[in-house]
Amino acid sequence: MKLAALQMVSGVERDANLLRARALLEAAARQGAELAVLPEYFCLLGRQDSDKLALRESLGQGPIQDFLARAARELDLWIVGGTLPLDDGAPAGDEPPRAYNSTLVYAAGGERVARYDKIHLFRFDNGRERYDEARTLHPGREPVMFELSSRDGHRWRVGLSVCYDLRFPELYRAHAQAGAELLLVPSAFTHTTGQAHWELLLRARAIENLAFVAAAAQGGLHENGRRTWGHSMLVDPWGRVLGVRPEGEGVVLAELDAVQLQQCRQQLPALEHRVL
Repeated sequence: MKLAALQMVSGVERDANLLRARALLEAAARQGAELAVLPEYFCLLGRQDSDKLALRESLGQGPIQDFLARAARELDLWIVGGTLPLDDGAPAGDEPPRAYNSTLVYAAGGERVARYDKIHLFRFDNGRERYDEARTLHPGREPVMFELSSRDGHRWRVGLSVCYDLRFPELYRAHAQAGAELLLVPSAFTHTTGQAHWELLLRARAIENLAFVAAAAQGGLHENGRRTWGHSMLVDPWGRVLGVRPEGEGVVLAELDAVQLQQCRQQLPALEHRVL
C-alpha cells in the first residue's frame, strides 16, 4: 500500500489552511497514494490556544468535516484528517469552554469510519515556552483502530494516536496486542521537543511493536510565531526510515509491504514473547 504523510505549516485562517490541505491531498492522489494522513491541527494553528474553540464542530456536521468527506470521495482516497476540535456537548455558558482534539478517518467513498480523541494532553514549561492543552481540551479515554483493504487485497489494521501520545508506549502496545500493523501519529511537535526526541520515539514505537509508523507533522515557522519540528516520517517495522521531510510543506510517500512486515514478525517474534 502506498501511504502519504502530508506536512503543513498551518496558519491562523481556516479556509486558507483547507485550500493548502486540498492541494497536498491532490498531490498525494496523483502519486498513487491509497491513504493520506494530515497533521495535527491542519485546519488551524491560532494566535493563542483558545482560538481553536471558535472552530469547534459537532460530530457529523461542519465545514472541516465536509471538506474531509468531499476530498476523500472526489479523490478516491482514504484520509486521516489530522485533528480538528470537536464539541464536547457541554451546555453553552459552561466555563471554561473545552473541546476534544479529534482524529476523523474517512474511507475513499467519503464515509467516516473512525473517530479518535487524543488521550494524552501536552504540558511543557522550560521557562521560555509554555503549553498546557488541558486548559482548552478534554482528554479522550479509549484507543481506536480501523481497518483498510488496500488495492492488493491486504486488510490493514491501523492504530490511531496523536502527537504527545507518542511518549506513552502502552497505547501502542495496546494497538499491537489488538493486531495493528500500521500506527499513525499526526502531530505538531514543538521544535524544542522534536529536535530532542521525535525520530527516536517514532523508531522505537515501530521497533517495539514490529509495525509501520507514519507521522504527518506540522513543520516550520508559523504565522502565529510558533515553530514546529516537522520531519514528517515513515518508518518500517525494523526501524528503518523510509522517507522524511525535514521542514516546509510537502508530501512524504512510501510503499508499505505487508509481506515484509510478516517476515519481520516471523524472524523476531518479540510480540509472542511478552510476559508482562
